[in-house]
Amino acid sequence: MPYHEFEVSKCIPERKEHAVVKGPGEDLTSCLPKGYLNTIPGSISERGCAYCGAKHVIGTPMKDVIHLSHGPVGCTYDTWQTKRYISDNDDYQLKYTFASDVKEKHIVFGAEKLLKQNILEAFKAFPNIKRMTIYQTCATALIGDDVDAIAAEVKEELPDVDIFVCNSPGFAGPSQSGGHHKINIAWINQKVGTIEPKITGDYVINYVGEYNIQGDQEVMVDYFKRMGIQVLSTFTGNGSYDDLRTMHGAHLNVLECARSAEYICDELRVRYGIPRLDIDGFGHKALGDSLRKIGLFFGIEDRAEAIIAEETAKWGPELAWYKERLQGKKVCLWPGGSKLWHWANAIQEEMGVKVVSVYTKFGHQGDMEKGVSRCGEGALAIDDPNELEGQEALRTLKPDVIFTGKRPGEVAKKMRVPYLNAHAYHNGPYKGFEGWVRFARDIYNAVYSPMHQLSAIDISKDDYATDKGFTTRRMLSDANLSDEAKASPMTGYSGKFDSIAAIRAKTDADYPAFPRRSATEAAE
Repeated sequence: MPYHEFEVSKCIPERKEHAVVKGPGEDLTSCLPKGYLNTIPGSISERGCAYCGAKHVIGTPMKDVIHLSHGPVGCTYDTWQTKRYISDNDDYQLKYTFASDVKEKHIVFGAEKLLKQNILEAFKAFPNIKRMTIYQTCATALIGDDVDAIAAEVKEELPDVDIFVCNSPGFAGPSQSGGHHKINIAWINQKVGTIEPKITGDYVINYVGEYNIQGDQEVMVDYFKRMGIQVLSTFTGNGSYDDLRTMHGAHLNVLECARSAEYICDELRVRYGIPRLDIDGFGHKALGDSLRKIGLFFGIEDRAEAIIAEETAKWGPELAWYKERLQGKKVCLWPGGSKLWHWANAIQEEMGVKVVSVYTKFGHQGDMEKGVSRCGEGALAIDDPNELEGQEALRTLKPDVIFTGKRPGEVAKKMRVPYLNAHAYHNGPYKGFEGWVRFARDIYNAVYSPMHQLSAIDISKDDYATDKGFTTRRMLSDANLSDEAKASPMTGYSGKFDSIAAIRAKTDADYPAFPRRSATEAAE
């Protein structure tokens, strides 16, 4: 096993088994770090907790809901507004956060009365919002507050409201992934099947594991509508609370992020017989294959092919423009869970970059298996790295850009390595044919930013040119290209700054009116 030992972690010998370097001929039987285990004492992890995984990742993207954390105010602030989970109801869930604000006296004497008071105050403050989720935190779970009982009392007093309780305190798993599991199972146990769906089409799906980061969900739903597919609910980005109670009525579960939401898909299959189909909205080839799979399932492949042909003709040349200029650039792919493997293949094949390292803070072995298998020789794979290990890796690998979250990203910037936000994006959406070109543009801007070039110069000791004048990204990126490539009239991404507004402006009349199937055809 080609384990990699960080100099900074030699005092924690167990960490050696959590990093590997992929050598010549290595496969997953001999090149796989340990993963999804409790953080080793002494290693200052940057993981989130199970409560964070339940509320921040999965719960909060529900758009028409009061999201209330029962615990100290710090818990809810830590999980508020750090991802751009936008919605088409004026981003209600991003504007407000709610907490019962538990203090020391409540820990001693109990906080159930406080919780009930907070619930009633929240509904009074927002009379148009009739749905609420309550998240248990470590403090109130340890003192044994009965959140379910309080929720039942309120629903009896206010019969027009509905409340979902998620008992996922921070200690409920080794990382936020434990919280994903908790909220998936709680939702199907408590809410799925409590409202009957309104079916308006022949082909009905739940779009699962999609959180509408900067509009990702809206891009994908637009493709589905162009195929004549009804999206019954989205779990949970831009998703409506009551729509998500009707998930049992779909014909197919289309799963995007397997790490966060495969649990509810598997339960829907067991309890309601709804099949699961895994897709990938990142990358032109992967997205095209995904639309084909959905089309094949419903027997409408021609509709998928029409969209693929139209979109690749429009955006393929622009992606190729960036690929020429990004060829061979080194990337550290340090996201969270599923983007580890959603992106690893696609960015190398379609953008020409080289992935020199992958890591995951909370992913399972399956995530690392997929990520490592899609990397080339010499790639460094790390499970749950701490900040010092990340810094050592950057100094050793010398990447041109890093894709990661805000905390390690800001550290990388101080080390003069540009970063793109893999969790909330810089200028998304990144899903879809156009979105993938937007991602390529952001990589290009990061790598070839003249300001970044200047930031790498220490004027107290480094030599620097004083006769170059004004430098542009194009001058830096095109220096080694052929004259033909330099002469191309194309300048990269041609889309608008806001690519979502046009989608939101569409009405039913803007989508194809496919004829409905007869009762006989539907039965077949």
